[in-house]
Amino acid sequence: MIDLYDYSLLTVFLIGVAVILGAIEIGRRLGARGGDGESDIASMLAGAALGLLALMIGFTFAMALSRFEARRDAVLKEANAIGTTALRARMMPEIQQREVLSLLQDYVKIRLDITQRLLTEAELRSAIDRSNALQEKLWQQAMAAAVTNPAVVPTGLFIQTLNEMIDDQETRLTALRNHVPDIVIVALFGVAATAGAFAGYASVVETRRAVLAVYFMGLLVTGVIMLILDLDRPTAGFIAVSQQPIIDTAISIAAFPR
Repeated sequence: MIDLYDYSLLTVFLIGVAVILGAIEIGRRLGARGGDGESDIASMLAGAALGLLALMIGFTFAMALSRFEARRDAVLKEANAIGTTALRARMMPEIQQREVLSLLQDYVKIRLDITQRLLTEAELRSAIDRSNALQEKLWQQAMAAAVTNPAVVPTGLFIQTLNEMIDDQETRLTALRNHVPDIVIVALFGVAATAGAFAGYASVVETRRAVLAVYFMGLLVTGVIMLILDLDRPTAGFIAVSQQPIIDTAISIAAFPR
């Protein structure tokens, strides 16, 4: 099955424009052969299709927005977990403290790299493997600290936040991969094309200005669908989830005295 997220927004936009404006033109040409009665029916059907399209756009936009907010919250939560882990690492013995803070610096860099650009599946898998390797090294440091100093403070608190940090990676990756289903986007284009065809059919009996308005409506609908797709792509397009919490955490860890 074709995955829309394998294609750039520009490609999807151009195909969407071609489909919707093509449907309008087909409807207009068919309308030129029909009668006034058929045009009235087409106007009624166009109104119904546009109403359905508006409803679908509203629901789809809400889906994309909720996913965008989930990704933003996941970034903040992970940044807080990493920052708290770094702070509690400073209560550990000096040798372990230096090692843990160095590992956390590398870990934060990887977390930033996966959101700076659109990664292939292989690149994302490689970044996750490197994150997991660093998590294993951090966990080994935690186990060593638990053996030498089993006290709840500071070792127990460090282990607690380290466990939260590891869990937050999967939360963030899940949010990153959670998109509006392709079938919903395809259905949006399908309903938009159908509404455009009926509107083009009905516009034949109107003035030329009305025909231009139908084409403008087609472009406007395509633009709104592209806004939904942009909102649903956190590492591509114009609307991106801010990584400032992770950046601030990286700066804070780098500024810790060693």
